[in-house]
Amino acid sequence: MNTTGNNRDFSAFPAKGVRAKKSLGQHFLHDTAIAQRIVESLSGNTGTVLEVGPGMGVLTALLLQRTDIATYAVEIDKEAVAYLQARFPAWGERLIAGDFLALPLHDYFQSPFAVIGNFPYHISSQIFFKVLENRNRIPEVVGMIQKEVAERIACRAGSKTYGILSVLLQAYYHIEYLFTVHEHAFTPPPKVKSAVIRLTRNTVAQLNCDERLFVKVVKATFNQRRKVIRNSIKALTGTIALPEHRYFSMRPEQLNVDEFVELTQIIERFQCPKEK
Repeated sequence: MNTTGNNRDFSAFPAKGVRAKKSLGQHFLHDTAIAQRIVESLSGNTGTVLEVGPGMGVLTALLLQRTDIATYAVEIDKEAVAYLQARFPAWGERLIAGDFLALPLHDYFQSPFAVIGNFPYHISSQIFFKVLENRNRIPEVVGMIQKEVAERIACRAGSKTYGILSVLLQAYYHIEYLFTVHEHAFTPPPKVKSAVIRLTRNTVAQLNCDERLFVKVVKATFNQRRKVIRNSIKALTGTIALPEHRYFSMRPEQLNVDEFVELTQIIERFQCPKEK
């Protein structure tokens, strides 16, 4: 696990730019060495990339220099949109003013595209849930998020931080924790460290179970993670008598993705008809 963030280039951060807004969770990256590493972490295999929350365009400037990709961005902050339009006038309609979480991606992208960004901490989980919803059109994600969340997403079964996002993302993506970023790489500096992770779509086209039930099972068990699974899934199974199986006496952090799939298959076979 590499740690970086000591090479700062304050000259790259304009004196007059966008005011960071606490309500939007904005912490603008000003370390160009870090920005370069993030952009270089993107394979570019899709030919198209969507940057989420470009802010003052530190990543954007480097992305636009790459000849192997067409760079789009979505920005919710009107002040940042105006700043970016002035800074990159040739970018045109590829800069989308709006909320990524509400953006109808199918209206903008007919082919697969990658996602990249310095994601606001307070909505990073929501961003990943939207990625999951669009997993068949998003084969790659490179994102900077809170270090604790990055470790949670990348960790394996058996870890105390293993949770809902760990299982759901690992079901469809290969997860890599790339490097840690210190607080002083941002303006204003956050109170915690950040990390960059990369998600690469795996070969699982569809899980070998009811995928909607799989999500319900994962959420139900981790929402009551101190309970054994037999007790945490009662809302899904009702009063039906479940078979004897070692999974039911375990806690959710002990099961890997394949075991959650098998657990879902078991519940599906014995579930009440009204839940199907």
